[in-house]
Amino acid sequence: MAISIKSAAEIEGMRQAGRLASEVLDMLEPHMRAGVTTLEIDRLAHEHMVKVQGSVPATLGYQPQGYPAYPASLCSSLNDVVCHGIPDSRPLKNGDIVNIDVTVIKDGWHGDNSRMYIVGEGSIAARRLCQVTFEAMWKGIVKVRPGVRLGDIGHAIQSFAENAGFSVVREFCGHGVGARFHEEPQVLHYGRPGTLEELVPGMIFTIEPMINAGRREIKEDRRGNRPYDGWTIVTRDRSLSAQWEHTVLVTETGYEVLTVSAGSPPAPAFAHAGYGQAAALAPTT
Repeated sequence: MAISIKSAAEIEGMRQAGRLASEVLDMLEPHMRAGVTTLEIDRLAHEHMVKVQGSVPATLGYQPQGYPAYPASLCSSLNDVVCHGIPDSRPLKNGDIVNIDVTVIKDGWHGDNSRMYIVGEGSIAARRLCQVTFEAMWKGIVKVRPGVRLGDIGHAIQSFAENAGFSVVREFCGHGVGARFHEEPQVLHYGRPGTLEELVPGMIFTIEPMINAGRREIKEDRRGNRPYDGWTIVTRDRSLSAQWEHTVLVTETGYEVLTVSAGSPPAPAFAHAGYGQAAALAPTT
């Protein structure tokens, strides 16, 4: 499948979808506290998407070949869950870390993003993992501009995370996004500079590194000998895992982050010296 280059009108549709996806995460922020279940988080998100935004939850019923239909309107990946955690009835506990991954469809366009939340205080180690993962995502984002190659993005993320003492999951990657949930190109979060596809204006893709506190190996979640649900992936060594995700547009001069809203965490200081457009560094007032 060829890489889709978006027109000005298509980019505007993606801006709207991206903002709405980010606003779902803003809305959930005050609810990410001890005692609340991820099922309740999923219900709140679903109602906001459908009733407030008039958008469609892209994950609900999503069924790639070889997978069961995904049963929820978001993914909730808790502690050692790397990705695709399914919301359930277990209450969140003080110290948990959880990734909420939301994709909305608005007027046919997909806005895809995820954010880490720390329930209560969180340990020093958990907070550091979440912060390093956030910065690793941004190390990849600030590389984005015409003429750069995807391997440059992956290398920037991998070297930053590994220098911090963490590991990068290899089996999952970012992806092109637009009228389809998953498009070309695949965006690896590791790699060699100067390799893979060259970036050109109009490309839109996600950057979404999954960073483990321990080793990078992962496995299907079968704890307690329960049947595998077909989606949930955990760290093999049960170490904590974190993920952040933005959808990024390649502009004529650099990048624009499309999944920004009033409550978006501010970009790290180093991003302000990069090639970003104003929208990439939107204030969080």
